[in-house]
This record gives sequence, C-alpha cells and structure tokens, in this order.
Amino acid sequence: MNASLPVDSARLAGELEELAQFSEAAPPAVTRVLFSEADLAARAWLRARYEEAGLVVRVDPVGNVFARWEGTDPSLAPVATGSHIDAIPNAGRFDGTVGVLGALEAVRALRAAGFQPRRPIEIIQFTAEEPTRFGLGCLGSRLLAGTLAAEQAALLRDPEGRGLEDLRAAAGCTGDLAAVRLPAGACAGFVELHIEQGPILEREGLAIGAVEKIAAPSSARARLIGEGGHAGAVLMPQRHDAGLAAAEIALAVERAARGGGSADAVGTVGVFRVAPGAINSVPHTAWIEIDQRDTNPATLAQARGEVHRAAEEICARRGVQLEWEVINADEPASSAPELVDTVREAARALGLREMPMVSRAYHDTLFMARVCPVTMIFIPCRNGWSHRPDEFAAPSAVAAGVATLAETLRRLAG
Repeated sequence: MNASLPVDSARLAGELEELAQFSEAAPPAVTRVLFSEADLAARAWLRARYEEAGLVVRVDPVGNVFARWEGTDPSLAPVATGSHIDAIPNAGRFDGTVGVLGALEAVRALRAAGFQPRRPIEIIQFTAEEPTRFGLGCLGSRLLAGTLAAEQAALLRDPEGRGLEDLRAAAGCTGDLAAVRLPAGACAGFVELHIEQGPILEREGLAIGAVEKIAAPSSARARLIGEGGHAGAVLMPQRHDAGLAAAEIALAVERAARGGGSADAVGTVGVFRVAPGAINSVPHTAWIEIDQRDTNPATLAQARGEVHRAAEEICARRGVQLEWEVINADEPASSAPELVDTVREAARALGLREMPMVSRAYHDTLFMARVCPVTMIFIPCRNGWSHRPDEFAAPSAVAAGVATLAETLRRLAG
C-alpha cells in the first residue's frame, strides 16, 4: 500500500472498539438507537475526536453532524464522505461506523501526508440510518435530500409514542427541520465507505468494491381483519382466516421477487403477527410488513403493484378486510461513473484489487444521490455477515478501505 498515506490501522481498530462500548446491549452486541443515552454519549465522544483532528463541527436540527476540513478555496462546494453510527438491536461494531471513523482516519492520513485540499472535505455523520426508532430508515439523509418533508418528519412517533420533535429537543438539536435540506450545489460529491454486508469481495479475494448502483427499499404494512373462532368449531368453508390471508400475501411477495426478471429483486415479509395467537383459535387479525428492493425502477414498481393487487384479490376471495399502508417507495440510485472510476483508479494506485459492484442493501448514499454525484467504497466482511454481533472486518481490510477513501478524496479535493 502507498506509504504516502499513513493510515494508522491500530488507532482505527481501537476507536472502532471504543465506539462499540457505547451500547445498550452487552458486548459483543451493539445496540445504539437514535437519541438514546448510548447514542448521545457516542455522539459526544465522536465530536471530541473531530475537534482533536482540527475539524470544525456543526450539528443541524435533526442531529446530522458535519465535521469540516477547510480547503484553500472555501468558496468551493465540499467533497463529502461519512456514514452513520446508530445500530439496530443486537448488531455489530462495523456497520456504518467504518464509514465515520474511517473518514476521520482518512483525513488524518491526508494531513499526515502533507496534503492540503483545495475544496473543503466534510465528514457527515447521518442521523438514524437504521429504522429502529421510527420505522423509517435514513431519516437524516432523507431530510438533507428533501425526499422527506419537514412536516412529515415532525409527525414521526416511536413505538412508545415519543415524537421526533420532543426527542431531538431533549438531545439539544434545535431549529426548524426545514433548514436541514441542503441547497443545490451544497456538495461537489459524496463517497461512503462501508462494509459490503455480503460475501462477494471475500469470495473473490478482492479488497475494494466500487459501487455502481444502489437498490432501493419499498416498504408496506398491512392489517388484515377476518373473523376469529374456535379452531374445532368453525368449519373450513365458513372461515375468514386473517392468518392464512397473510400467509398467501407473503408467498405473493416471494413470487413477485422471483418472477420479475431482475437478478437484484428481493422481497421479504419480516414482520408477521396474528391475534389472538392461540393454537386453538382461528386468527381474526394479522399484521405483516413487507420489504421489496431492486436496482431497476421499472421492475421494482412492477413487483410493488403485483403484490398489492395480489393482496386485494386474496382478501376479497377469503372475505378478509385489507388495510394497506405504504411506508416508503424509494427509487434506486446510480453512482456517478466518474466517481466510480476515481475509486477504482485510487485502489489500483494503492496496489489493491477491486471490482465494480451493486449495493443490494440501501444506505444514506441512496438519498445523497439526490443532492450530488455519489458512489460507495465496499470492503469485505467475514462471511458477508452484518447486523449481528459477530459482524467483522479485518483491520487490514478496513485500512485498505480507508486508504482508498483517502486517495479518492485527495483526487476529488486536490
């Protein structure tokens, strides 16, 4: 690896471990929900690291954190990088955090190498990439991009009924949510470093993935209302079983993903509940939540429509009432070819083997693509595992990603 980019992998590994200690779960699991005590402590710890590195920090009204390294021409729009630090329950210590602490280490490496950017370089620590608190992922980047209106965000409630407005105020995030949106031209480009969360790089023995496309999530929830009764006394011709209607819809989700002609299409029913939940009682109500994703907007829209139409037909046939709510229906994003090329060239310059990739998980970059040109840098993680306590990326893999990010930023901001 290029010695002119002195990445301190031991320091970075130590900081990743230290950040993981800010958790609502016992090690090795990490649980860090937006504006929880653990999240607020982690934010304070990170702010101190930014300031130690000589970066100027500001926090917007929803809690997105910006740490800026000023360039020689501050009139130029910054090149941005970053990710998130919130973690779903029982997660690991690399998802998101590699892109935040890795960005900080990339800035340190560039400083140590004597580089002075012409454009400012800005690290963005996004609020609530995970949907844990409000059921909606990428809260901070949605507001930055303007794809979520401030008045809609203000109505968000968590499962305990606590609203975003009260929670952000308690966390010291003040100001009008409408002010979060970035104006046109606010960023010259955005590059996010992230673990792959899949097995391809490890399987191929490659160090770097340059992301060309990012799949978009489409989420819906349904409440199915049928008729309950005794499991022995209600004969099959008289049943209006909400649970079986939900099961049929779940199979329709799978069918739509498999039959749409897109290799990147997936469909998941990750929430499935019935009431009363007794072995000897016909379910009178069922609740399901559906996640559909694809990199192709046309086939994603086709699959969404297919599942909704199937749900209506299934419920009508079974005599079950359907209540359908679209949580979000986002569009996939394509990376800027020139940024993908820059990442690949940076990796090769460092002697690292790379390949173009698709991100089938979505990230804050999906919404930053509405703001400026984007791409992502993927690094391998063990067995492709993520969102679990044994999530792991080797220090050498993380260091290779940070060096590639630093070299990319050098080329974009120089």
